[in-house]
Amino acid sequence: MFDTLNEMGISNGMITSMGITIFLCVVAIIAGRNLKLVPSGMQNAVEWAIGSLYNFYEGIMGKEACKRYFPLVASLFIYILFCNYSGLLPGSGHISGLAPPTASINCTMALAVVAFVSMIAVGIGSHHGLSYFRHWLQPFAFLLPLMMLEDLVKPVSLTLRLYGNVYGEETITSVFFDMLPVGLPVIMQAFSVLMGLIQALVFSLLTAIYIKEAMPEDEEHL
Repeated sequence: MFDTLNEMGISNGMITSMGITIFLCVVAIIAGRNLKLVPSGMQNAVEWAIGSLYNFYEGIMGKEACKRYFPLVASLFIYILFCNYSGLLPGSGHISGLAPPTASINCTMALAVVAFVSMIAVGIGSHHGLSYFRHWLQPFAFLLPLMMLEDLVKPVSLTLRLYGNVYGEETITSVFFDMLPVGLPVIMQAFSVLMGLIQALVFSLLTAIYIKEAMPEDEEHL
C-alpha cells in the first residue's frame, strides 16, 4: 500500500506525518473526554504537560500574548517533537511509509511558512491594519530594504535550521550504524532524543518571539 502511495507522489515523510496527526488527535480526544475536577490517568498527564508548556511560553510572550497564541506555538512544538522522534522508530527511513517528516525540507518549509504568516497576521491584526509595516521604516526610512530582508530571512532561517539539524542527525546515525551496528548507534540515538527536543523547542520558541515582536509594545508586556 505504501509503495502505491509513493508512486502517487506521497512521500514516506508525508505518510508518517499523517500518522502522527491522527495519533495526536486520538490522544487529545481520549484525554479530553469525561473530564474530571480531580484529573487522573491520561488526563492528568496531558494537563501536566500542557500546563508546563503554558508556564514556559508565558514567561517568553507575556500573559496576554500567551493566552491568545499558546495553541499555535504549543501545537508547533508538539508536532515537531513527534516528527523528530519518529526518526527513532525501528526501520525509520529504511522501510516504506516511515520516515521523519522534519528530515524533509518541504515539511520544515511548510512549518516555517505557518510561523511567518502567523507573525504577519498577528502584526496586522494587533496594529489594526497595515500600520504594522511602519516598523520597516524605523529608525530610518533608508533602511527599508534591510528591515524587509530581516523579516523575510526569518522563515528561511526556521526552515534550514530545523531541516539541517534533523537531516544531518539522521544521516550521521545511519552512517554510524553501517560502520558499527552495535554500541555507537545507541549513543547516537540517545543524543537524538535530546536534539529532537531542542530543535522542537527552538522552532516554537523563535515563533513565540516573532509573534511577541509583531505586537505593539503596549500589548506585549501585559
